[in-house]
Amino acid sequence: MSYPQQLTPEQKLVEAKQQLSIPHIVVICGSTRFMAEMAQADLRETVAGRIVVKPGFDMKSPHGLGIDPADAEAEVDAQVQLQALKVRLGELHRAKIRLADEVLIVGDYIGDSTRAEIAYARSLGKPVRFTHPEAAPDA
Repeated sequence: MSYPQQLTPEQKLVEAKQQLSIPHIVVICGSTRFMAEMAQADLRETVAGRIVVKPGFDMKSPHGLGIDPADAEAEVDAQVQLQALKVRLGELHRAKIRLADEVLIVGDYIGDSTRAEIAYARSLGKPVRFTHPEAAPDA
């Protein structure tokens, strides 16, 4: 007797997106030094009819989560909190990669974090595009 094969969570997600007529989802990855370029890529992808997810903000730019340099104890606590936030944001971005149908790498520089995101996306079978193909790690 043959039993129906169970779908993986990934297969269920693909099927659900098809049933709901969800447009193609693109996740933007890359160094946060390219936030302006990410905004431009977001515009181009959105105009092309795709849903875009990308980093929410740049941890290196002013964002209201800073520390008071006059308070040394608060500074240590804030640094711990910011490190924990960075870990949570990394986990959130990997979830965005899992959700997406495709990954778009923005910028002409590929650092360690972006290289890890590319490897993660490829391990999931996600297609990866580059705004600067010459910067691709395997170019």
